[in-house]
Amino acid sequence: MDAIYPTSNLFLSASLIISFFILPTAEAAAAPSSQLSSGQPLVDGATLISSDGIFELGFFSPGSSTNRYVGIWYHSFSAAAVLWVANRDSPLLDTLGSLSIASDGNLVILDGHKAVVWSSKVASLPSNETMVELLDTGNLVLNNSDATFWQSFDNPGDTYLPGMKVGLDLVTNVNQVFTSWRSNDDPAPGNFTLGIAPDQSTQFFIWEGDKPRWRSGRWNGQVFIGIQNMVTTYIDGFKLSDFQREKKLYFYYTHSNISHRYILMPDGVDRHLIWANNTNNWQQLWAQPNTQCEIYNRCGNNATCTDSTDGKSPSCSCLKGFESDNYGKAIGRCLRRTPLQCETNNGSAAGNSDGFYLIKGMKLPDLSYWDLDPTNDAQCKEACMKNCSCKAYSYQAGIGCLTWGRELVDIHMFSSGGNDFYLRLAGSEFDDSNKGLKGYVIAILVAFTAVMLIGGSVLVWKHKSRMEVFYRRRMNRQESSVEPSRSAEVESSGALSTVMDMKEQGKDGHDVPRFSFQAVENATANFSALNLLGEGGFGPVYKGTLPGGQDIAVKRLSRNSGQGMEEFKNEVILIAKLQHRNLVRLLGYCIKRDDKMLIYEYMANRSLDVLLFADARRKLQLDWKTRYNIIEGIARALLYLHRDSRLRIIHRDLKVSNILLDENMNPKISDFGMARIFGNDGNETNTKRVVGTYGYMSPEFAMQGLFSVKSDVYSFGVLLIEIVSGMRNSTYYNSELSNNLLGCAWKLWNENNVMELVDSSIRSSCSIKEISRCINVGLLCIQDRANDRPTMSSVIMMLESDNYVYPTPTRPRFAAEIIPSENDSLIFNRKTVTRNPSITILTGR
Repeated sequence: MDAIYPTSNLFLSASLIISFFILPTAEAAAAPSSQLSSGQPLVDGATLISSDGIFELGFFSPGSSTNRYVGIWYHSFSAAAVLWVANRDSPLLDTLGSLSIASDGNLVILDGHKAVVWSSKVASLPSNETMVELLDTGNLVLNNSDATFWQSFDNPGDTYLPGMKVGLDLVTNVNQVFTSWRSNDDPAPGNFTLGIAPDQSTQFFIWEGDKPRWRSGRWNGQVFIGIQNMVTTYIDGFKLSDFQREKKLYFYYTHSNISHRYILMPDGVDRHLIWANNTNNWQQLWAQPNTQCEIYNRCGNNATCTDSTDGKSPSCSCLKGFESDNYGKAIGRCLRRTPLQCETNNGSAAGNSDGFYLIKGMKLPDLSYWDLDPTNDAQCKEACMKNCSCKAYSYQAGIGCLTWGRELVDIHMFSSGGNDFYLRLAGSEFDDSNKGLKGYVIAILVAFTAVMLIGGSVLVWKHKSRMEVFYRRRMNRQESSVEPSRSAEVESSGALSTVMDMKEQGKDGHDVPRFSFQAVENATANFSALNLLGEGGFGPVYKGTLPGGQDIAVKRLSRNSGQGMEEFKNEVILIAKLQHRNLVRLLGYCIKRDDKMLIYEYMANRSLDVLLFADARRKLQLDWKTRYNIIEGIARALLYLHRDSRLRIIHRDLKVSNILLDENMNPKISDFGMARIFGNDGNETNTKRVVGTYGYMSPEFAMQGLFSVKSDVYSFGVLLIEIVSGMRNSTYYNSELSNNLLGCAWKLWNENNVMELVDSSIRSSCSIKEISRCINVGLLCIQDRANDRPTMSSVIMMLESDNYVYPTPTRPRFAAEIIPSENDSLIFNRKTVTRNPSITILTGR
C-alpha cells in the first residue's frame, strides 16, 4: 500500500492540473464570450468572439514577425485578414501580455511585468464599472449600462468596414483617417492615409505624408465622379451624412454583406475586397489608384493626363489655350497663351469676348468652388462669365454648379464616361484660320456620301425582292421549329455547359443555357403540387432542386396566360444580358412542344406580394428598415435598367408580385416578358399593344399606349406607396374620402398627416422624416404628366440625401378621386380583384 500511495497521489495531482488547464478551455470553447469585465483579463492565447460568431479578438503575430499585437479578425472565415490593431506602435515582445480593464475603467494592454503598453485613454469615466464587448459589426466598444465611452470604429486602422462613420468633425476640425500598415509584417502606421478632404468638398483623398496621392472627385449622391466607370454596384450602401445637421462630414457604409471591406494597402492603393465562398479567397472589386493618370496631378497644372494603352508612361498635354514653357522637362509648365479679355484693360480691349471651350469625358480638376445659387447649366455659365476670376465651370447633376478660379490641377482624360468641363479662353483662341480648307474637305465628303447613298439605294432596290423572300423563309423556319436540337439541351446532370442560340430576325444570337424537359421534371418531382410556390397570370411557379443541390424556381407558362413565344424569347434574351444585384438571375430555359419554362435562381422569401399582402404573420419580417432597403434596391435596379446597363430597358410591368426577396430580404426585380429596349434619347414610344397590370399603369400608357422610362417611374411610385402603407392600390378604397390609395396618400401628405397612411405594423418604429421623404418621392413619381416625374437617378438622390430640396408634387387626378355614385359597384367589384390582378392586354384601335 505504501508503494501504491505515492502513485495515486501523483495521479490525483495530475488530474487536478489537467482539469485546471483543460476544463475551462473546453467550457470556453463551448460558450465563447464576446465580453470582457473588470477583473477578468484576456491572456495571450484566449479570444473574444462576437455573439453571432462573425468576428474574433485576440493576440496575433503578423506575417513573419514574432511581435505580439491585439487585433480583430474574421472568426467564421479568412482569419488571416486582420481588420484592426490596438497597439500598432507598441508591440509586445513575448506571449506574456494581457488585455484587461484598468482600475480607472480604461481598456489597457499590459506586458508581462504588468506595465501599460496601450490604453483607450478616456479622460474621465463614471464610477460604476465598465466592460468591453466585441459586436457583430466588428466594433470593439468600452461601455456600461448607460453609455459607450470608446469604440474601435472611432479609432480606425487601415480597414473600412460596413457600419463605420469615419470623417471630418466640422466643429473641432478633427479628421479621422485610415492609415496603412508599414508593411505586411508590421502594422505600425505607414506612409499613407485615407480620409475626407478638409475643404468639405465630399472627396476622399489618399495622402502620402502630407502630399495628395489620389482623390475620388466629388460625391453626386450615387458615385464619386472622379472615378472612371464607378458604377453604383461597386459602392452600393455608401451614403453621405447630413453634415449640416450633425456637424460632421462622413460617409457611412451600410452594406448588408459583412464580407465587404476597403483596405488601404502599404503601397498606398485602396482596395475594395469581397470574400468569395466558392473560391475561399478575397476577390477585388475595385482599386485606386489603378493607373499612372490616377496619381494626383501626374502631368502638372493646366495639363491633361491620358493613360497609354500599352500600360507604359501616360501621355501629357497642355489644355487648349495653354502651351508648355519646355524648361528641360517632357512637358514643362503649361501657361496660358492669350490673356483673357476681362483681364486686359479692365475688359475694354478690342476683339472677340471670352468664351467657353467644352472638354468632354474628363475627371474634373481639383480645387473647385461649389456655388449653390445657379440651378442649371445656363445659370452656372452666366455666373462664371460675370466673374473674371472664374476660369472654368461645370454643372453636375446631384452636385450643382462648380467653378474654378485657381490653377487647374489633377486632370485625367477618361477612356469612357467622365464629365463635361467648360474652360474659359480668350476669343482669339476660337478663331479658325483653316475654314477654307475645312470647307473644301467637307464639300468632298458630302459629295462622296451622296454618291455612296445613291449607289446603295440602287443595290437595295435590285435585291429587295430577293431579301424579302430570304427573310420570309427564315421566319417560317423559326416559327415551325420551336424545339431546337436535343444536343443543345442541358441534360439531367444539371450542368449548365451547353447552350442554345435563340436568334431573332435582325438581332444577334444570345447564348442562354437550355435544360432538358426531363431534367426539369426530375428537379420539381414531376411538377409536384408540394413544390408549387405560387401562380400568376403567366402560370404556376415550382421550386426545384438540381442534382448538385442548387435550388431553382421554374416558371411554367400557361397556355392561357396570354404570353406566347414573343414574350418568352424577350425575357430570355433581355435578362441574359443584365447583371445587377437587384435583378433576378436567369439560369436557363426549357422548351418542349407547347411547354415553355424559365428557370431562375430560387428566392427563399418568395415575392414581396406574399409577405406584404397575403401572410399577416410573415409581414412582421418587413420592419421599416427592411422596407426602406427594399425601396432603395428597386430604385437602384431601375436606374441600372434605364441608364447603366448595356441594353437600356423599360420594364413595363413593375409591380409588387414581380419583386422577389432573397434570404437576406434583398429585392430582385423579375419578369421581363413585357420589357422593351429603348434608344439613347429616351423619348416616348407608341404601341398598339398596351400591356401591364391594373393599378400600376401610367396614364399615358393606359390611355394612349405611350411608354418611356417615366412609365416605370410611375409604377415605382405606386409600388413605393404600397410598401409604406401595406395596402394594395388596386383594391384599396376609402369610403369616407372617396379616394383610392394614391389619392389618399396625396391628401394625407398635403395635410401633413402621413403617419395615418403608414402600415400599423411599422408605425411605432419608423422615422417620420423618412416616411415623409418616401411619400413625397412616391407622389412625384405618380404625377399625371410624364415630364413632371423625376428620373430614377433623381429618385435615388432624393431617397438617400437629407439635404435635398424636394419639389412639391401635383395632385394625381388620373387616380385620385372616385365619384360617390360609383361606390357601390366599386366595392362589389373588389371581390373580383382581391387576388393579384393578372396582366391585361388592351389592343388599341
